[in-house]
Amino acid sequence: MLDRSIADEVEAAIRAGSAEKHLETFKRVTDLFLLSADGCNGEQIELFGDVLERLIRTIEIRALTDVSARIALAEMSTQLASVPKAPPDVIRHLARHDEISVAGPVLTESARLSDDDLVELAGSKGEQHLLAISGRWWLKEVVTDALLARHYPSVSRRLVNNPGARVSANGYAVVLAQAESDPELAVDMGIRVDLPAELRQQLLRSATEAVRSRLLSRAPPHLFEEIRSAIAAASAGAGREMAKVRDFQAARHFVDQLNKSGQLHEAALLGFAKQRKYEETVAALAVLSQSTVDVIRPLMQSLRDDGILIPCRVAGLGWDTVAAVLESRFASGAMGPHELAKAKGAFAKLTLENARRLLRFWQVRSTPSAPGIN
Repeated sequence: MLDRSIADEVEAAIRAGSAEKHLETFKRVTDLFLLSADGCNGEQIELFGDVLERLIRTIEIRALTDVSARIALAEMSTQLASVPKAPPDVIRHLARHDEISVAGPVLTESARLSDDDLVELAGSKGEQHLLAISGRWWLKEVVTDALLARHYPSVSRRLVNNPGARVSANGYAVVLAQAESDPELAVDMGIRVDLPAELRQQLLRSATEAVRSRLLSRAPPHLFEEIRSAIAAASAGAGREMAKVRDFQAARHFVDQLNKSGQLHEAALLGFAKQRKYEETVAALAVLSQSTVDVIRPLMQSLRDDGILIPCRVAGLGWDTVAAVLESRFASGAMGPHELAKAKGAFAKLTLENARRLLRFWQVRSTPSAPGIN
């Protein structure tokens, strides 16, 4: 047990000003506490805490330039992180340390940090500290809300992959927004057991076909049917939205006038696509690829990306315009970087000859519908 003689020795070591003496005393007191922690009462833990904090503050001054001092602090953090009776003030001090090697162990493991402590740290520290907190074996919604409020994608991914982290509806809303451009996060979120069914459906409505396929392949047995049903419902919903009656008469007329005046070119199509003007985008692509709305529209409706690449190649479009056309298929949101990269690779491999051949084949097979209505 710690007694007053050791406390006096600590004070003498601090006054002596020797770095070696400080570290020696620091390690000795830490080892003594670890050996006796189970039998310590509240008063003794408080006394250990006072002495250790005094030593830590002294060593921290030297840790700025002394590698051995930083190593000693990191070792102490690792040793105390799993101790149920570790002095709480010491743990909080270590948790606030700017050096992640010092703060990390207690942030990840120490039970001495309260929810209030974790919320405060989530709001004030950097990404590495938040990642350490996100790896704790159990986290309440109030803590995950504070972590997700910082909008670090890496933190969101770690929390979603942590089965012991409880996430509120507000927290999932943050993750849902990030998942629109992060396929990996979308898949990880989709297989969360505690994800509300309505949020899973919302996630799947905006997910690409690739994300849906991966999500189904990774679904645990007890979620497989729910996820499959949600994918079917989302696909049906997307089909109803994309297949609703649209009047292309005005768009066709406008695009024809642009074409006659020499103003229909790639830049005009890019403008339509970026503004999500669906009818104008379809009509313009049809003219530029020397095709028809009846051919282009089913390609725009498809959840697959490869079909619409055909008329884009025939029209001689650059990749920026092709990417804008791909994203204009959806009312909101954006394709993930992985899906865009995959489409870009497919577009680069697509030859003009093959694209023209396929487009002619589709034109022959297409059946015109009522004039102006598609």
